[in-house]
Amino acid sequence: MSEHAHEHEQDEDAEQAEGPSDEERRAWRLAALRLVRQYPDPVLKNPAVPVGESDDELRALTARMTDIMRASHGVGLAAPQIGVSRRVLVYGMRDDDEVHVLVNPELVERSEETEVENEGCLSLLGGELSIPVERHVRVRVSATDAAGEPVDYEAEGLEARVIQHEIDHLDGVLIVDRAENDERKGALRELRLRSV
Repeated sequence: MSEHAHEHEQDEDAEQAEGPSDEERRAWRLAALRLVRQYPDPVLKNPAVPVGESDDELRALTARMTDIMRASHGVGLAAPQIGVSRRVLVYGMRDDDEVHVLVNPELVERSEETEVENEGCLSLLGGELSIPVERHVRVRVSATDAAGEPVDYEAEGLEARVIQHEIDHLDGVLIVDRAENDERKGALRELRLRSV
């Protein structure tokens, strides 16, 4: 999921004084986005395969996914988005937040309450396309982490939205698939025009 779909407050002056320049960050983002599969890549439409046991390969995959997500300014990334058809996702709401790793995640509870908000996706024009999507306000997710330890917790608001977005990727579902007819037609038209 792209962070362009929602606002984050950051102290630009402090960031520039302590970290890389805006130009360096843009270059890193473009390099990272080259590693993210873009619509209409078929891997984005196919359900991912469950992961067996946790191993060094899985830990390397989640570390790579985290690096790509951070460098591309995303808040979430699913393995199929980098061409790996495995049920693994990572997410972190802000640059300084802990990155959560969910392996074989399942939504075991969903609130009845839903809300519609704009979402972007790193696999749809690098996050530049924004589409209104209805999501459950609260969810409970059950999974394992990269070390194979069980994970079970509730999330709400933006965190719940990001988890649902990334699990959709594991099921071969994109935000255009969840959009209302008019929104879907407009988004698909823009994708066709700009993906050539």
